[in-house]
Amino acid sequence: MCLRPLSIQFFSFIIDGVPIAMNQDTTTSPTADWGQLLWDPLRLSAMANEYAVDAWQRSILYADVRRQRGNQYQEHLQEQTPNVLDFASEVIMSGLDLPQPVNYGLVRILPPADTPSDPHKRPFVVVDPRAGHGPGIGGFKPDSEVGAALKAGHPCYFVGFLPDPVPGQTVEDVMRAEAAFVRKVGELHPDSRGKPAVIGNCQAGWQILMAAAVWPELFGPIIVAGAPLSYWAGDMPMRYAGGLTGGSWLTALTSDLGAGRFDGAWLVQNFENLDPANTLWSKQYNLYAKVDTEGPRHLQFEKYWGGHVFLNDVEMQYIVDNLFIGNKLSTAQLVTSDGVRIDLRNIRSPIVVFCSYGDNITPPPQALGWITDLYRNDLDVMGHDQTIVYATHDSIGHLGIFVSGSVGRKEHQEFAANIDVIDVLPAGIHRMQVDENPDGSQEGEPTGNAYLTRIQRSNIDEVREIVRPDPENDRRFAAVARISEVNLACYRSFVQPWMRALVTDQGAKWLEPLHPLRMGYELWSDRHPLAAAVHEAAQHVRDHRQPVSEANPFLQLQAQFSAAVEQMLDQFRDCRDQIYAQAFDTLYSLPLVQAMTGQSLHDDAPPRPHPSETPEYRQYLAQELTRLEADIHSGGITEASIRALFFVLAARGEADGRHFRHAEEVARPHLANDFDMQVFRHLVRRQALLMRLDEDATVSAIPGLLNGIAPDDIRQVAGMIVQVIGSGGVLSAQEQARLEQVSTLFEQAERQAQAASAPAVTSPATDTSATVVDAKSTTAMPRSASGTSAAVEDANAAPAMPSSASDTSAPAINTTSKTSSPKPKAPQKKTAAQKTVSKTPAAPRTSQTRRGKGK
Repeated sequence: MCLRPLSIQFFSFIIDGVPIAMNQDTTTSPTADWGQLLWDPLRLSAMANEYAVDAWQRSILYADVRRQRGNQYQEHLQEQTPNVLDFASEVIMSGLDLPQPVNYGLVRILPPADTPSDPHKRPFVVVDPRAGHGPGIGGFKPDSEVGAALKAGHPCYFVGFLPDPVPGQTVEDVMRAEAAFVRKVGELHPDSRGKPAVIGNCQAGWQILMAAAVWPELFGPIIVAGAPLSYWAGDMPMRYAGGLTGGSWLTALTSDLGAGRFDGAWLVQNFENLDPANTLWSKQYNLYAKVDTEGPRHLQFEKYWGGHVFLNDVEMQYIVDNLFIGNKLSTAQLVTSDGVRIDLRNIRSPIVVFCSYGDNITPPPQALGWITDLYRNDLDVMGHDQTIVYATHDSIGHLGIFVSGSVGRKEHQEFAANIDVIDVLPAGIHRMQVDENPDGSQEGEPTGNAYLTRIQRSNIDEVREIVRPDPENDRRFAAVARISEVNLACYRSFVQPWMRALVTDQGAKWLEPLHPLRMGYELWSDRHPLAAAVHEAAQHVRDHRQPVSEANPFLQLQAQFSAAVEQMLDQFRDCRDQIYAQAFDTLYSLPLVQAMTGQSLHDDAPPRPHPSETPEYRQYLAQELTRLEADIHSGGITEASIRALFFVLAARGEADGRHFRHAEEVARPHLANDFDMQVFRHLVRRQALLMRLDEDATVSAIPGLLNGIAPDDIRQVAGMIVQVIGSGGVLSAQEQARLEQVSTLFEQAERQAQAASAPAVTSPATDTSATVVDAKSTTAMPRSASGTSAAVEDANAAPAMPSSASDTSAPAINTTSKTSSPKPKAPQKKTAAQKTVSKTPAAPRTSQTRRGKGK
């Protein structure tokens, strides 16, 4: 009964028993001068005393924060739907009510009162990864994916999950549930300008892409953040684990020890093992060194990091066998239970891949390798009408991709603000870059812009430079996949029956708290007998806190010691990873091992099939290219105006977000009364694709598209094109030349329309003048003495159209810039082989959008 008062008195003596001199400034410089201090032992002793008191107080506060961490963990376990979502929400749909029930659910995020959602904007759906942690990380804080969507005025939804799976649920069941959720969101927003945009983080990224490959009609733009898709690519050490442990038999054993459930804490343990310096030292030291301010942030993150969930044994085995080890997703080898092939090339929505070079779990080669796995060249990408946009970060870690506040305020805010830009980008590969705006604002643009977003045309060669495919590396991993199948079959035949007979549900419950990660939460909480004394002592410390001066030499020595420990652990990690890589390469490069897995030394065949090299695929691609060539000469005044607009804008080399608004202004009068975003998207994407496929032929076909159009309509559209192009400021010489060429084409079409509508004249001379086309005639657009169309001169002199913050949400269409003659060229027919060679992308064209700091 006397232990607690005595302990408090002891702590109070240590805390309060400080000489008065310690409250005075005992340092004269921010850097310790040990030479002078050694000659002044009294001053050195005072500094040591000051540091000792501060270190002891920090130890008490550190222990108390860790106690709160244990309490938080226990409370989290008792919650029915534990999550770390920081936004108010309401349940819309439960996966438990589906025909094939799953432990997932759809909720609507309730927007703040000061930021209402616009019902006409496309909704966002954020899907959290079920990779060992609980849900909510996509809406972890105001500056997050959910927060960015809400700030941009989009309705927002969130897909989370319960800690325990429904018995028997599979990965395919989860795919069906996610498709049902996206379908429901689309039904709730019939007036939206586009289909729902879906964000998939980490493991949720490949799940969403699998669902979109089977049900492509449901999805709008898809953003995958830190999502592994090509598991054999790169040089990440985690990818060697399957080979060094003999394959996926260990996954089956772990699931059997859990009585049919795989503990997600093992996945978290794998993440922790990648960075021992952070796991064993840095994370704890950071809390200890900044315990006065770091406690709330530490507890907030630990609530997510310690919220371990479970997966069914069939789910985890499917993931490991088919993805982590088999790598079958990126080569279209997966087939659903009803015979549908999961081919990522079937996705018709733009795919945005966001990855980071600082990510040691999903580095850029693993995030982008699926592109080189599926496609051989850019013509393949265009033939499938697929739009791929990739954005890379230089340094952020894996969790920072969807947790970091700076990333939420920058990249995710720009993704949300420019989602309509992305949705109308033409087929092909594009690179997106978000930079700090160095120039502030420019003429005709909003002031106070914080970021400059560029969407540049890229190509598969640039992606290949990032991925660095290696056929020999693929052979080693193919050997691992085969050995994994053999070992798993042996385990299932000879060991699994015994394990399942020995492990019961109650036995699995007893084993759960013994997991190394769970024990840290279990052992130190209010259930510990010393917890109450530490709590009271910590409260006393807060009331009598005496932090040490930052210039104290012992505090500086502490920081130097911490840096040395981190460096030592980093060196250990690097040596360990190097040993793993060398052991893996040596073992699976052995001719005997490869021969045992069916690979011959003289076998020139690739270790895995490439989907784009089958005869069926070549036939499909040839048919698609033929169909595209036919579309060059099909369309009407809307198609002609969009082509003309893109042709002139391509000369700028870079364009801003107003191009989408300009294209909409030109196209809207010629569409139905009820503007359909999907119709407009198809129109813009198709014309931009034709421009990229064969710009000369596509532009030269404009007069043919205007056949049968009234002269007044042709003149009106030509004037509108001049107006919207001139609204951006003074035109360059190349832009003037291209605008001159477009004006000539519309004049030609107008004269032809006037000649067709004029009454027949019997005079041969009159008939000839009515039918002959003079490219230099100025009947429709009078020219000045210099030969330039008056309309073009008006465009140069016209003031810039007023722009607003909403202008930045408009897309920019990239087209290939070529030096063209002012005179129209006749269409040139080329063979498919010629097009393949001639259509190598030229210098990248850039579209820019600017966002205000207040956004």
